[in-house]
Amino acid sequence: MQWPSDMTVRPIEQWPGELTRDRKVSNFSTAWSSTVELLGRELRAIGGTDIVLQVAMTEKDFRIDGYPRAQAKPEHPGVILSLGSKAGPLSWPCDTFTTWQDNIRGIALSMEALRKMERYGVTKRGEQYTGWKALPQQGSAATEFGTVEAAVAFLKSTIPGLLVDLPEQRLYRSAQSHAHPDRHGNDRTLWNRVEAAGEVLRAAKLIR
Repeated sequence: MQWPSDMTVRPIEQWPGELTRDRKVSNFSTAWSSTVELLGRELRAIGGTDIVLQVAMTEKDFRIDGYPRAQAKPEHPGVILSLGSKAGPLSWPCDTFTTWQDNIRGIALSMEALRKMERYGVTKRGEQYTGWKALPQQGSAATEFGTVEAAVAFLKSTIPGLLVDLPEQRLYRSAQSHAHPDRHGNDRTLWNRVEAAGEVLRAAKLIR
């Protein structure tokens, strides 16, 4: 399956609020590639950075490269798209429809509609995004890794025989590969610490 190259896909850690009980079958009839194209266009238009799509899967459903396995099935169709933007940090949860693909398209169409409000002069300073501002997270990776240096040092420690310095993005990906639950009997302990270190680097805009 095609995924946007500048998007990180992760499991949902906590759904905001209650899940929708009576989901709808959407009337979308477009291919997944069309949804990816629309979403990519809207992300570029809003100046999206640090883009993370969360789906209702577990770590074992992800390949070593960080994307979901082809046969992985989500626990529910809800998705959460979070990103930095010209309007500040934004987060769109959606579980209106019966498939996660349709919920992603619903988010992309919502982004398009919000952007057009500014395009046609209804708003001028991004006020339409106020309801989608991301809430501050309770606690953070900084609890374990107080500095970028500490996060980098930990990531290096997870890679056996590492003798040279790697760029932060390569270091993070390599640490993910070595820490993947598939290599540790589905134990997520090391993986979770790598992801916590990655959050520190991502907050410092050293990785995407």
